[in-house]
Amino acid sequence: MKLFAKSALALTAMAVLAPAAALAEASLGKGLAGIGAGLAVIGGGIGIGLIGKGAVESIARQPEAAGPIGTNMILTAAFVEGATLFAVVVALLA
Repeated sequence: MKLFAKSALALTAMAVLAPAAALAEASLGKGLAGIGAGLAVIGGGIGIGLIGKGAVESIARQPEAAGPIGTNMILTAAFVEGATLFAVVVALLA
């Protein structure tokens, strides 16, 4: 009889604690997804900053090429921003 009582108690405890464990695992995944999204945004910000820095330095060396350099800078920054947005969406959907 003691074995049956202990087994029933163990099964009851598992039934009660299993949803809590699943919730903790889900919230851990959401937390890591948030960290991943933040890292993607930081990386995208650094990338766009370096693109702007390079464009300004290039224009300072060759002012007559400001038009094409500016166009290429905006296009490249848009690609980086698109990749960053994709990474954020994937991280938040995970």
